[in-house]
Amino acid sequence: MSNLVKKMLSPWQQYLLVTLSYWSFTLTDGALRMLVVLHFSSLGYSPFAIAMLFILYEVCGVVTNLLGGWLATHLGLNRTMHAGLLIQIVALVMLTVPDEYLTVVYVMFAQALSGIAKDLNKMSAKSAIKTLLPQEQQGRLYRWVALLTGSKNALKGIGFFMGALFLQTFGFSGSLIVMAGALILVLMFTAGLVSGDLGQMKVKPKFREIFSNSDSVNVLSAARLFLFGARDIWFVVALPVYLQMVLDWKHTEVGTFMAVWVIGYGMVQVCAPMITDRSKISERSAAGVPGGKAAFGWVLALSVIPLCMLLIAQQSGGLSGEILISGLLVFGAVFAVNSSLHSYLILKYARAEGVSLDVGFYYMSNAAGRLFGTVLSGAVYQLWDLEACLLVSAVSLIIAAGISLKLPGGR
Repeated sequence: MSNLVKKMLSPWQQYLLVTLSYWSFTLTDGALRMLVVLHFSSLGYSPFAIAMLFILYEVCGVVTNLLGGWLATHLGLNRTMHAGLLIQIVALVMLTVPDEYLTVVYVMFAQALSGIAKDLNKMSAKSAIKTLLPQEQQGRLYRWVALLTGSKNALKGIGFFMGALFLQTFGFSGSLIVMAGALILVLMFTAGLVSGDLGQMKVKPKFREIFSNSDSVNVLSAARLFLFGARDIWFVVALPVYLQMVLDWKHTEVGTFMAVWVIGYGMVQVCAPMITDRSKISERSAAGVPGGKAAFGWVLALSVIPLCMLLIAQQSGGLSGEILISGLLVFGAVFAVNSSLHSYLILKYARAEGVSLDVGFYYMSNAAGRLFGTVLSGAVYQLWDLEACLLVSAVSLIIAAGISLKLPGGR
């Protein structure tokens, strides 16, 4: 009966099930990140020590994306996606122990499991979209990717707020138990409905094929590394610590602001196809969708924003809350377009057979970017200040723009 129900579901219904799984995971992922940053900051951890808590999370993301695409071709995207949910449940339960047992090493290990879970779920969900649409429907693919990516980030923003609110309402352990219970319900509902052969290849690829041999995928992956590293250099650790310690914001205020920022960021991502269609930065291909030139133009425009923030801060005597917040809003909007555009381009460049291999390799670079961004976020902020984080972010974006010139049609 279960197999019959799966076959009766349309691609759009399958897409909704995949999206539900991805949404649920994203809420807990955003909430967990905010819980960890705020809880351990209140326990007296330094910015660099908090950054270290996420190191294995990002390292495992790199490895998981590299291996996850290969596993999906053998097991199917359904199994890898729901394995991500199950591992996240384990990670949440692990952190419910009393505070005296929450050593740096223990939390790093729990975060490592969460990193594996996140990238299994994300790689599976985004790969599934390409398998559900025919190759000629590139415009529809762009819109579906933008909707999935944008809604995910909007919910991640809600997760930031939820994490701060839960911490104040239920405490650290109570919040984790509530989130684990919710994921168990989602896992039970979706596991039996998503097609089991989604993403499986008839001819199983060999292990050595996990590395992409496509120039377009490799160049886009390198650009993605520096793009996401540039965001996390100041967003992951430096920003919430600065808001809490320097501007004296409360937990809920930090969580609310970052939630609103990420929700707005996600809404812009959903609208990215319309924005790039109307923008002079973007060219349109014969298929009516943007390509390499748009990727170069948008990341170059993004690099100007942190530089402008630094210039204004120097002229006004420092990085005030007004400069920081207004700059963040503009940065978030332009970054959102870059992210949606990249998420579409990887599916455009990925091979039709074995899409999860190319997508996994690409998101391995994404995770590597978050890794170096997270480390630098704690280290640069602790050694210098938030303005130094902005400068390093701008340099990273300029490098991403230079790499994007090598994409098809990038010049």
